[in-house]
Amino acid sequence: MIELKSPAEIHRMHVTGRFVAEVLSEVGRLADVGVNLLDLEHHARGMIKRRGAESCYWDYAPSFGKGPFRNVICLAVNDAVLHGLPHDYTLRDGDVLTADLAVSIDGWAADSAHTVIVGTAAEEDLRLIRATEEALEAAIEVARPGNRLGDISAAIHAVASGYGYPVNTEFGGHGIGRTMHEGPHVPNKGRAGRGLKLRPGLTLALEPWLARTTDQIIYDPDGWTIRSADGSRTAHSEHTVAITEDAPLVLTRRESENPVTRGASAGRPATKNA
Repeated sequence: MIELKSPAEIHRMHVTGRFVAEVLSEVGRLADVGVNLLDLEHHARGMIKRRGAESCYWDYAPSFGKGPFRNVICLAVNDAVLHGLPHDYTLRDGDVLTADLAVSIDGWAADSAHTVIVGTAAEEDLRLIRATEEALEAAIEVARPGNRLGDISAAIHAVASGYGYPVNTEFGGHGIGRTMHEGPHVPNKGRAGRGLKLRPGLTLALEPWLARTTDQIIYDPDGWTIRSADGSRTAHSEHTVAITEDAPLVLTRRESENPVTRGASAGRPATKNA
């Protein structure tokens, strides 16, 4: 079901979105060489509990998962990109870490993800992360009344193609509001001018994710963590966005975030302190 939100409801989602951004910023700050993923999980749990928020991931049990998810944040390293199950892994120099978080406050959800590099950054990893960030900003730019869902999908695919990265269509963005996953599904590849017409009040979690050399995925034995099928590194950028009468409103923008300029030759370094 697709539910349009009132300005007051979007404001309540924005409250949640600011908190999601705060937690992700803190996790990114703490991610360092020698830090265990379980330490990051427990830190996120503490922040959520103190805020009185509710994890959208705890007990999440979709058809593609293996049993209920019993963590509050997804943490994926290197070739892992989606639904990363926190486990006993100590971060190493040069690791690529994706943190993905969705919580609900007073009945309204927000969802966001970003990828950082721990320690020494390889240029090819910076480039991959930047591609997802540019794709996300391009998607946000066209999330305006009168455009169509296909315009968002096409914008993401255009940036990925410009960088030479393949695009997986099995997992993409989605509607969000009273629950983490609402309609519509937002593929990361599509045709401009097609699909649902965008209207004020529509709230979407837009999430381009890429693997360097494949659009195929595999699952870990844990039944949750999704990796690139060929072991190539990955990156994932996501924001919850509200379509308004005026400009798109990003509900999960991090304070330290400097939105990239599409097509720029150089941007902010995607390190853990970015």
